[in-house]
Amino acid sequence: MNPPAPPHPVSAPGKIALAINPAASFGHNRQAGDEAARWLRAAGCDVVVLRADSYEALKARVEEILAADAGVDALVVVGGDGMVHLAVNALAGLDVPLGIVPSGTGNDVARLLGLPLNRTAAACGRLLAAWEAGGRRIDTGLVTAAGRSTYFAGVLSAGFDAAVNERANSWRWPRGKGRYNLAMLRELYALRGIEYSVTADGVYWKQRALLMSVANGRSIGGGMKITPDAEPNDGWLDLFVVKPLSRLRFLAVFPKVFAGKHTGHPAVEIRRVRKVRLEADGVVAYADGERVAALPVDVEIVPGGLSVLA
Repeated sequence: MNPPAPPHPVSAPGKIALAINPAASFGHNRQAGDEAARWLRAAGCDVVVLRADSYEALKARVEEILAADAGVDALVVVGGDGMVHLAVNALAGLDVPLGIVPSGTGNDVARLLGLPLNRTAAACGRLLAAWEAGGRRIDTGLVTAAGRSTYFAGVLSAGFDAAVNERANSWRWPRGKGRYNLAMLRELYALRGIEYSVTADGVYWKQRALLMSVANGRSIGGGMKITPDAEPNDGWLDLFVVKPLSRLRFLAVFPKVFAGKHTGHPAVEIRRVRKVRLEADGVVAYADGERVAALPVDVEIVPGGLSVLA
């Protein structure tokens, strides 16, 4: 079934590169890419659909069309946070806005921007309305590790939450959010404090914690509001720390994260930083749900680093 037609008249970008998540071949959102292409073409856009068999191959296609000076007015991604992460890095240093049609499992960056989730036509309408209004700019994070730099829009995780991602990504089943939840239960058996060395805005200290995250956004894992007061355009990152807890106490405070009501717990600390270095043994960092590198990592804010149609 075709999505609802766009309103007329409408101001739209002339040429859109539409990148579709190569993993979106299952579930109720598997047609989202084709629906978005039809909707945007009906609105008068010249849509170039970018598909590939793998995430890396799609990344190469996106970078190729942006580097070719092909007159692309906007890059629109169909998928979740992994697709946003691909786009944020492809657009670094370019004045091309990003539009998002959220159809992934987590969609935490889309939540941050107030976009309609898993509703293709509504998301397309929202990005065209944002184009007419001139869009907006948000900050990005820049993480450097092992001589390589990577941008992110949402949250960099380094601890228990990153270990959950690491385990979930190693499984082929189940698909979707259930895999993340099962991986979290499995990691609870190995719950332990980690010895971190932290340098934030020139101040050094050692910290034992279950996890540390550096957030430009507010949530991870599909709506866990770890830093509920974070703003994506304030020029700050939020350093989120959970100090050691027993499994029972961790499970008691965990449900509060979905409502952002955990911030008053004595084991939780949030401080605003512009630049932070995290060091720890045996910890892998993830950004926007994508694997970055083992610690140590250096993270800094890039004010206004990304133009978004939101």
